[in-house]
Amino acid sequence: MFLFRVRFCYLLMVIAMLSHSVSSAQSRDPLVFVSSFAAGDSGGIQAYRLDEATGSLTPVHRTTGVEHPFFIVLSKDGRFLYSIHAKTFGGAEAEQVAAYALNGRTGEMTLLNRQSTRGTASCYLEIDATGKTVLVANYSTGNVAAFPVQADGSLAEAASFFQHAGSSVDPARQKGPYAHCFVISPDNRFAFAADLGLDQVLGYRLEPATAKLTPNQPPFVKTPAGAGPRHLTFSPNGKHVYVINELKNSVSLFDYATESGTLTERQTISTLPADFAGTSHCADLKITPNGKFLYGTNRGHDSIAAYRIGDDGTLTLIGITPSLGKGPQNLLIAGNGTLLLCANLPGNNIAVFQMDGSTGELKAVGAPIQQSSPACIRLLP
Repeated sequence: MFLFRVRFCYLLMVIAMLSHSVSSAQSRDPLVFVSSFAAGDSGGIQAYRLDEATGSLTPVHRTTGVEHPFFIVLSKDGRFLYSIHAKTFGGAEAEQVAAYALNGRTGEMTLLNRQSTRGTASCYLEIDATGKTVLVANYSTGNVAAFPVQADGSLAEAASFFQHAGSSVDPARQKGPYAHCFVISPDNRFAFAADLGLDQVLGYRLEPATAKLTPNQPPFVKTPAGAGPRHLTFSPNGKHVYVINELKNSVSLFDYATESGTLTERQTISTLPADFAGTSHCADLKITPNGKFLYGTNRGHDSIAAYRIGDDGTLTLIGITPSLGKGPQNLLIAGNGTLLLCANLPGNNIAVFQMDGSTGELKAVGAPIQQSSPACIRLLP
């Protein structure tokens, strides 16, 4: 009997050690946060644990009380998350940026505070490399703002605010300014706002310590007429900027001058098959960490266009892959460039693709994960 008890206790100890080992391994897996773009309790932010080897997503926690969280961003140190919060998205009332403290790697969050975005249809958030400034782009009101981040991660009132003005050639979609993203340069010195209504990318000098913005000179660069620039991203080497154009379904390449913060257009390439005759509008674009491939989404054609990036930054189309859901809204590259996640907002799912490191081609990993109205995906490595 004594020997049996010893063996039984030893078995329990082994099981406990294995369980702890599995739990520790899981806790080291990356966390993926996906916002649900909806009102009331239907809106929220879902945290998943990502298995980078298999591409599987496991739900770990859902934060409610976040209404219409169209866009989210994580601080570089992984301590805070910032989200759009809007009772009525794009209504008459100014919307808010909500600041959350992350509870370790549990996926749980604690609300710190909210500040007015000073605009409506607030659609993009960015945080600088030091974690001291959060930027917002407001689509419907066509303006941008910058918020100082306080020591506890909460936000102070906007320290900088700029109202865009003008119009462009499309009378239906470009009768006024529509700021659609606000992205910080790799050296943390400049911020660039793509304005769909103006066919412009506006440049600002950034002082992260104070969240002060100053218009750069020249203050903007034009995109092709009627293109409707939506999102932009920098190449990993910091030499190029790529802009995805919502209205003309294309991607534009700009050379980036690091000292002056100016952009020079060099190429524009379609995101759609030549024979496509339907209605489609681009949404998001992402580049692999090694700078070899770029991916952009087509809402309507419901696909992801893949490009090879040449040594000079120019793009060559590789192929166009179905997004496995309606309205591909946002992309995330994970697994150090081996996985691509796609949020199909009206399709109510998240599709996971494996990326071929040699060709850039996409291959679906299992069936898409069902989630209500996924709008934005962010990774906590």
